[in-house]
Amino acid sequence: MLFEIVPNISEGRRAEVVDAAVAAVERTGATVLHRTSDAVHHRSVLTIVGDAEQVVAAGVALAGVAAERIDLREHSGVHPRIGALDVLPFVPLGDASLGEAAQLAHRAGALIWERYRVPSFYYGAAARSPQRASLLDVRRGEFEGLEARFADPAWRPDEGDVARHASAGAVAIGARDVLIAYNVLLASGDLAAARGIARNLRERGGGLRTLRALAFPIADERVMISLNVTDYRATPLYRIVELVRRLAGERGIAVAGGELIGLVPRAAVEAAAAYYLGITESPN
Repeated sequence: MLFEIVPNISEGRRAEVVDAAVAAVERTGATVLHRTSDAVHHRSVLTIVGDAEQVVAAGVALAGVAAERIDLREHSGVHPRIGALDVLPFVPLGDASLGEAAQLAHRAGALIWERYRVPSFYYGAAARSPQRASLLDVRRGEFEGLEARFADPAWRPDEGDVARHASAGAVAIGARDVLIAYNVLLASGDLAAARGIARNLRERGGGLRTLRALAFPIADERVMISLNVTDYRATPLYRIVELVRRLAGERGIAVAGGELIGLVPRAAVEAAAAYYLGITESPN
């Protein structure tokens, strides 16, 4: 059975650190399909596939590189983070199940604590309590708020003791289905407007189900709507883009472009292409 992991590390400016992370993954036998880095977010995302043993080993190896090479006490970027290896989701592919992915997440968390003394929270299908199912809730307060959070018995880490790792923080380790990370760029520097659009879009704000949305500044005259599409069949990309276009247009703002982070299922691309090309039936 095959699994995917999509680790996010809190380093987007030093290519040599990302190179070291990729090399550590490749030594486990897992395959790196894609990598992307962003200096403003100060974050890199890797897309990795392998069998159960390989993806667990790859996640643990990444935690080691991140703990050695990244110091969050000296880190700043626009994206929220709690750890040097910030997020480590396990995704089942093919005949693999979400339950099996959750078991791998738990194995990885235990090994990361054992080897590197970095504590972990489990989220998504790997969560051990309902209040930790949401990654947004797990990451609330960020790295700087971990000590206060660990002092609350309700928010002690799932793996490790209550002392965060001094420089590497903690890791959010989860299990989930395939997710599309897609950003819509706006031709405006109005962050308040972008945040209003994000609130209207996301499920928590009464918007589209299975959609998470945040807004970030990326330049003096550009802001970004950062989207996580957790069910691309229920919420196709073209619908999201057109909703952003409408909501931005109501505020006098144009859409400047889009940005895909990592990989995307072929079916999602085909659906978007069919919509914009006006194709209603597949050719014989």
